[in-house]
Amino acid sequence: MTSTKKITGRVLFILSIALFIFQMGYLFLHAVYELEYIDNRLFYVFNILIVVGMAASFFILFTLPKKWKITSFVVTGILILLQGGLILNHRQQTKQIVCFSPNMENQFVLKEDRKTGEAVYYRPYLGIFGRPKEVLPYQTKGEFKLKWLENDIAALTYQAADNTVHQYIGTYGARDRGLSYSYVGPTIQGQWEGEDARIDSTPKGISIDYKGESEQYTWDNVVQFGTIAIVLVHDGEAEWTIGLNENFQSHSNDPKPPSGEVTLYPASMGKVEPVSLTFVE
Repeated sequence: MTSTKKITGRVLFILSIALFIFQMGYLFLHAVYELEYIDNRLFYVFNILIVVGMAASFFILFTLPKKWKITSFVVTGILILLQGGLILNHRQQTKQIVCFSPNMENQFVLKEDRKTGEAVYYRPYLGIFGRPKEVLPYQTKGEFKLKWLENDIAALTYQAADNTVHQYIGTYGARDRGLSYSYVGPTIQGQWEGEDARIDSTPKGISIDYKGESEQYTWDNVVQFGTIAIVLVHDGEAEWTIGLNENFQSHSNDPKPPSGEVTLYPASMGKVEPVSLTFVE
């Protein structure tokens, strides 16, 4: 056996052991801190890599009799098929949405139990891990549409079991970094205009004028997500999302009016595009 083969075999063995220890650590973190892989199928993929790495290292490092080689091939194949079957079974039971922002810095993670229609939003941690943050308030129908409005604002539009339309917004940033918390409605007070669209934010609420049709929303019909996005609802259904663009500045600590842009996004399962608006008065 050449030294190169020995080194390769030892490296594969060490990597397989390291990955096995990593998997054991994951099981501990999952049990104690509720951490999960952002895609649960990664657990089975890592198991396959462990099996393949261990089998390959043994074939390289040791000269096995023909009988043992055949047995090893069969056992390795069975273990790989078992993990593959678990991946398929998981896919049938759970629908997962894992979507990266355009700049690849943020992830939107959602897992839906296909049988119960319960969907859970996960907050990403350390790259491939996430923790459950919130259960979507309505039993889902399995139809989702995700749109990144900014690199730190992801708008999920979905249908509930009763065919109503709702929006859930994942936010991963802030605009008024000097404040511990800020409300979007008062921050955008005034009039904003864009292509075929206008937003008026007043002390009484928010009005939307889009392609000649107007709608008024009191503050009771405004749902805030994080500090950079709100959803406007009517009769229990979402109708609009308003997000603060990354270039938005509220100037809350000085007399200057807001600057930058906000985004208006319709709540629809159809093909719709967000509209950018700038401050007018």
